[in-house]
Amino acid sequence: MMHKLINPPTVFNSLQYGFSQAILTKGCRQLFLSGQVATDKDQVTIATTMGEQTRICLENIEKVLIAAETSKHAIAMLRLYIKESANTPEAQEEISAALKAFFGEQMPASSWIVVTGLALPEWLIEIEAQAVINDEAEDR
Repeated sequence: MMHKLINPPTVFNSLQYGFSQAILTKGCRQLFLSGQVATDKDQVTIATTMGEQTRICLENIEKVLIAAETSKHAIAMLRLYIKESANTPEAQEEISAALKAFFGEQMPASSWIVVTGLALPEWLIEIEAQAVINDEAEDR
């Protein structure tokens, strides 16, 4: 395993929200992904709810990772930009559910940032990712 999850009992249980407190990596290459939004390859927004948009963002991240010949298991850090007007407890639950469904037990570290808006008004969330790739034992 190239990532070690760090979730000490001395801080709050972030796993319930779909992320780890920290990730210790042993990789030597890093991959920085631009923010992904809920659009298809033709730049058409294809989802309207927070849960759907989060799922599409994660699927788009996975497509970029596959093109880079790695997988979601290489992701060490996420930054989620959440539109202020869409930041409700229900929306946060939808985000958490999408993260847990996508990552399973290998949840990366993350920061959730509330912003006044994103590039297009229909976008509710944008997700950036940082991956650490182990050249010797690619974890696909």
